[in-house]
Amino acid sequence: MTIRRRLLLTCAASGSLLALTCLVAPLVGSTQISLLRALDRSIPFADNVDAQIFFIARMPRVAAGVVVGAALASAGVVLQALFRNPLATAETLGISAGAALGAILAITAESWISLGPFSPVAIASLVGALLAIAVVYLLASAPRRPLSTAVLLLAGVTLNAFISAIILFVQYLADFTQSYRAIRWLIGDLDVGTFAPVLGALPLVVVAFVMFSLLPSSLNLLSVGGDLAATRGVNVVNVQRLAFFSAGLATSAAVSLAGPVAFVGIVVPHLVRLVVGVDHRVVLPVAALFGASFLVGCDLIARTAMAPVELPVGIVTAMIGGPFFLWLLVRRG
Repeated sequence: MTIRRRLLLTCAASGSLLALTCLVAPLVGSTQISLLRALDRSIPFADNVDAQIFFIARMPRVAAGVVVGAALASAGVVLQALFRNPLATAETLGISAGAALGAILAITAESWISLGPFSPVAIASLVGALLAIAVVYLLASAPRRPLSTAVLLLAGVTLNAFISAIILFVQYLADFTQSYRAIRWLIGDLDVGTFAPVLGALPLVVVAFVMFSLLPSSLNLLSVGGDLAATRGVNVVNVQRLAFFSAGLATSAAVSLAGPVAFVGIVVPHLVRLVVGVDHRVVLPVAALFGASFLVGCDLIARTAMAPVELPVGIVTAMIGGPFFLWLLVRRG
């Protein structure tokens, strides 16, 4: 089977799964609704409870799940190829920790500054993530030399530990209400309320995916080895920088929207590789589609598992991803 045919078939299957998930998820919840009634324009929207639940309460969460899931899964694929390590994620580089620190500072300071659809917490988390990317890159880069993935990894782990300590200190000084809000944000949640935050984060995700589209063939060679990639005409320096910044940008946008939703970037890429193989020309687009379906499905479980109480989606992804991560460690060992 040619690569083009395999790509079309796998993307069609993944896209169909995503469409089905996005159609079913808004219809399921503690209150059952009818799709036909929700779409019935003959009923005034103010009197149509089904339409209000469908378009106001549930569809924004589905849209957020699609954007965040696709961004985190794609970033995981790129980072695992960059590090040549199947256990690498954005959390490894301290990006999520930087976003968390920005959000916690905004929560405890009770900031009121907003920018368009971005809330103060979203702005602060985005700034924190971008600053973390800049710090890690400056520590690991050198002029006209490939990025040192070993230094990149060590810098990320160290920065992650340092920022985590600062977060604990800030939480210790915060009052109970602020600490509760901070903990809820740190778990990760898709309860965005409206489409505005999703539309605000979407341009950053689109830019990241444009950058992703330039990478698959080079990632195939880079994942084997930098020297081999260089002998095949790959500009290793540019590819490494593009991979790092695109994954960082996608993660920053996702975390600013939904908080640090854990394990999506490690579970989805491995499940996709088990099905479609290791060719990044297929893995990357399929991971984006399946990552969106995966997170929307996890949010559906979070909304219904203990209805009428809604769990943060980060709890569900952690309960799935934790055992999966341990299985990967045992399998590799």
